[in-house]
Formats: sequence, structure tokens, C-alpha cells
Amino acid sequence: MRIAMWSGPRNLSTAMMYSFAARPDTAVWDEPFYAAYLAKTGLVHPMGDEILAAGEQDPKIVAARCVGTTPDRRSVFYQKHMTHHMIEGFDRKWLADVTNVFLIRHPARVIASYAAKRENPTLDDIGFRQQAEIFDEVCQMTGERPVVIDSFEIRQNPEKALRDLCQDIGLTFDTAMLTWPKGPHPDDGAWAPHWYGAVWNSTGFAGAEGDIPKLPDEFKKLEEQALEFYRKLQH
Repeated sequence: MRIAMWSGPRNLSTAMMYSFAARPDTAVWDEPFYAAYLAKTGLVHPMGDEILAAGEQDPKIVAARCVGTTPDRRSVFYQKHMTHHMIEGFDRKWLADVTNVFLIRHPARVIASYAAKRENPTLDDIGFRQQAEIFDEVCQMTGERPVVIDSFEIRQNPEKALRDLCQDIGLTFDTAMLTWPKGPHPDDGAWAPHWYGAVWNSTGFAGAEGDIPKLPDEFKKLEEQALEFYRKLQH
């Protein structure tokens, strides 16, 4: 099974990757298209030089690997994808050959977390528009609504949420998914030192989230724009 987990940044996505990596039957890949995205857009990101040096910059090669041989002959290949990395011109036909899952989080939580790591996020930076776009494409390709899971529900009750997710995609749940070793993971991307501090200090999912944060006025318009796409995937 090849699982493509689609989310924006600051969305519990790395913790989910660590959760699946804890399964003995699963290989993981951290943001396969990141280097190709930076190479194509020319955007400046934290640790950008390291990302470009470490990653494959040809999106066609990346896509072929996503549907190719599973690493280490594992039966499950979990791919942590950022929706905003799938820019115009990157072929998406390969999506028909993987199990697509969409990980969502309330925009206010995403924006508050992202802004603490990188200033002045835009709608394209946080991936909500692209997530809805990819969701629609998968619906058209498969004729079915793909699985959507909210990070809020995972934080509230990790075991129940993960059991439900595994059932929905036809995978046997493994309690190993609930914990992982503290510290970096061998499959972390080159950008991990900048972004992964919290998950490196964890050994499992953090507790339930509190109230939705109130954002400064400068982010209100961004939140409103993102909410439209978030609510679309909720229902």
C-alpha cells in the first residue's frame, strides 16, 4: 500500500509521519517534492540550500518513485506530502495509483504556528487552496471521496482516530503507531533542524488542543480565505 498524506505545514504532519514510521511494516518519505518545488519557484525558504542539495529536483523522477518499488521491501509506503509543493506543471496522474488521505487543521492554528517559524505567511504558503484543489482532482480520478482526518481529532484521542483511519484505508491498526523514540528520525528531511523541534522532543502525540487562537488583525484576512477551503474538506 502506498499512502499519500496531503496536508499543509504546521498540521501535525510530522507527528503522523513518525507514527507510521513506528510500524515495522512501513517505510516513510518526508516531503518528496520539496526540492523540486524550491527549484521550480525559486522561493527562499529556511535551509533552502540544504534542501536543494539533498532532494531530487526533477518532479517526474519524484512522482515515479512515489509509485515505484517500496523502500526496504516494506508492505506500506507512507509519503508525507505538502499540498503547496504540487505547483502547476507538476504531473499529478500518479495520484490515481496511491491511497490519498487529507490531513486538515483549523487555519487559525496553522497560521499561528507557521508565523512563529517564518514571517508573513501567504495563502499559497499554508496550502489550503492547493489541498482543496488536489482533493477535487482525486475525487474526479477515483469517483470517490477520499478519507479526510482532522488533526484536532487525532490530538483528542490518538488511538481512536488512528484506528478509524486505518479501517477507512484498509490497513490493520498497530499500537506501535502511538509512540516513537525521542529525537530525530533517520528519514527526516534536510529542513528538520529548523521545523521539527517540538516533535523531536516528543515520544507520542501531544494532548488535546485548547481553544482556537485569536490571530492578530494582520492575519484575519488570511484566516478567512483559508477557512473557505478548510470547511469544504470538513463536509
